[in-house]
Order: sequence, then structure tokens, then C-alpha cells
Amino acid sequence: MPRLVVIATGGTISTQRASDGALRPACSGEQLADGLGVEVVDLLSVDSSELTPRDWQHIGAAVQSAVADGADGVVITHGTDTMEETSLWLDLTYGGTVPVVLTGAARSADAPDADGPGNLRNALTVAGSARAHDLGVVICFAGAVIAPLGTTKMAGPQSFAGGTRVGTVVGGVFGQTATRERPYLGGVAALTDLPRVDIVSAYPGADSTAIDAYIAAGARGLVIEAMGHGNAGTAVVEAVRHATSRGIAIAITTRIAGVRAHAVYGPGYDLIDAGAVMVPTLRTSQARVLLMAALATGLPVGDVLGRWG
Repeated sequence: MPRLVVIATGGTISTQRASDGALRPACSGEQLADGLGVEVVDLLSVDSSELTPRDWQHIGAAVQSAVADGADGVVITHGTDTMEETSLWLDLTYGGTVPVVLTGAARSADAPDADGPGNLRNALTVAGSARAHDLGVVICFAGAVIAPLGTTKMAGPQSFAGGTRVGTVVGGVFGQTATRERPYLGGVAALTDLPRVDIVSAYPGADSTAIDAYIAAGARGLVIEAMGHGNAGTAVVEAVRHATSRGIAIAITTRIAGVRAHAVYGPGYDLIDAGAVMVPTLRTSQARVLLMAALATGLPVGDVLGRWG
């Protein structure tokens, strides 16, 4: 039998309805994995909206520790709100061959139709499968196994869409349906300096206030969530020009789902001329993670965003 480790971090899969009506983490990893014959690390117990980039590092370190200790597969229970960020960060920084599988739940642990137990069993199936060897980091949710890059939370029972589907779990068996290229940029040990990267929205009448404030707070990079194919007003374009002249990395995404960010109209061309880099496919949340990793590793931002964005 494979030796499997579950790293618990909280999320809906661990929540129960509190006296005030709110769903709050209440079940430990030991409780979630009771009777499944796996080892458990109770690392965190929070709503995933409360996680920070430093927590991504802690989760990554726990994965590395489990693998170094001989785990054949690792499962991370995690909230769905920011699973797209954590999973991508781990994928960018984990280069091992042991499968790492993130899962969670759309419904609380005390819901009559709780989906967490089934998702956890499916994730363990993937983590323990020889077919998953060298797949790297994946998300397992509602029977689908998907690569983190390009994945985003959506409404509905599937919860996630956009990423490459690499397989499914049916009847307790993992079947791989596609291969994937892993966007590994560097190990956790190499990413001790986590650069501050913030998100700025472009909207009618937006000016330089937010951009200037984030830079003053120490941001080394910014993701501008632009309009249309990647457009912003003149004040934002000039603020971007000023920022890049000071060495601040600027990435451009779009607020419109399903649209590629690339220069089509004048403002898009102006942003590129100002030194910004378009991120064609990734949503803003993951563009920020990718930019952070590029800055932390010292790799050329344009190359990284162009290759994986």
C-alpha cells in the first residue's frame, strides 16, 4: 500500500455551521481522514481567503518534508476561494515526482450532502496511483483531475474550470486522459524572498492613486486588471510608464472572462509602449502568482509571463 500524507489547511471541507450561522473550520485533518489509513499533518485551520503568500511557503515546506520522509503521495485539503493561487504557487515551486493533490469541498462537513469525503477519497486515489507519478501538482475535485495553470473557481458543483484536465477518478480508479507540461520555476528553498505584488483595477476615470500607493508600500510588481482586451485610460498608462521607469514590473490582464489580453486598440499598444507585459490567458489571481514567482527567482518577467501566462 502506498504511504500517503494528508496536509490539512482548513476550508469548506472542514467547516460546520457555528451558532452565529457562519461556516467556520471545525474539523481537524485527523477527523477528516479518520479510517482512511493515512498520515495527517494538521498544518492550518482557516478559511482560504485568510491565507497569505507566506502560508503558501509553509504549505510547500510541509509537502517537501512529507516527501523527504518517504511519502508516496501527498494530499492537501484546502478552501476553494484561493485554491487556484496556492495550487499554482506549489506547481511553480515543486519539482518532485511524488504526486501532490489539492482538494476541498463545495459544501460544509455537516451538510447532509457533504461532498468533502468523496473528494478526499478521490484525491487519495490520485495521490496513491502510479499513473500520477511525475504529474506534479494537480487539483482533484468532483471526479475531475486538472492542472493548476489556468484554473479558476467557478459557480456550480464542479467548482473549477479553465485548467487542462489530465484525468478523472471513476469508481475509485484514476485514469489519466492527457499529459501536461509542468511550469516549474524553482524550489521553495530558492524562493525565500517573497516580493510584494499587488492588483490594481482599471475603470473609467481611474488615475495613478492606487499604483503610486502600492509602489510606496513596497510593491515590486503590479498586475493591472484592464478593460476589454487590455485597455486603460491615459492616467493609468502614464502611471505605468512612470512605474516601469523605476524598475517596477507591470503585468496586464483583462477583467472579461474568456477574452485574451493582447494589444488590439490604442490603449493596449500604449501600455506595452509604457513597459507593461500582457498576460494573454491567465486570470488576474494567477497572473499575480506567476509574477511573484518570476520576481522571486530573478527570471526575466517578460519571458515567464510570455511562456506561462
